[in-house]
Amino acid sequence: MNITVIGAGNMGASFVKQLSKAGHTVKVTARDLAKAEAVAAQYDNVTAVAGDNAASGADIVIAATAYKDAVSALQAAGNLSGKVVIDISNPVADDFMSLTLGHVTSAAEEISRALPEARVVKAFNTVFAQVLGGGADFGNGVTVPVFVASDDDAAKATVTELVQSLGFKATDAGGLVNARYLEPLGGLNIYFGYGAGLGTDIAPAWLHKSAS
Repeated sequence: MNITVIGAGNMGASFVKQLSKAGHTVKVTARDLAKAEAVAAQYDNVTAVAGDNAASGADIVIAATAYKDAVSALQAAGNLSGKVVIDISNPVADDFMSLTLGHVTSAAEEISRALPEARVVKAFNTVFAQVLGGGADFGNGVTVPVFVASDDDAAKATVTELVQSLGFKATDAGGLVNARYLEPLGGLNIYFGYGAGLGTDIAPAWLHKSAS
């Protein structure tokens, strides 16, 4: 696939690493183009581009930014009409210990409202950059899940294919409204990682009891 990654921070760089490893063709952009160029130089099939029109030719656009920056960054990337856009954000407060949205809306829904021409999919918001960069295999047969939510079934299928190509386990999380559940789950994961001191090599998953 042709993937545009917006953002060259920890999450953006981890996406670029794994997308390149999986053989995708990647464009990466950031407010600091030099930072995007430094990330791109480390991997095959990756090109750093300026923000203007960065979404051109992309099958998927990944907004690897904080929620507060997501809409403006996506708007700066050019025409998103019909594009699959992955929102990975959690609307966390400055102290990372609470959410600024919830109950009646979510970051993903707000982004979708702001960009109605895009096909927004919530995914990867419960995956720390260290886990994404390190790969999905936790050992002992455990594969890190990525919860995928969208109102667009075809877009969800495209993102599911992408998730699987990176080695992660795609879990259908229903419609975009369920981002209202996924974002607090992302917040809880942040608490366990930082507030409770468990570190960032963790990820939430559901256990399935085997039938007797």
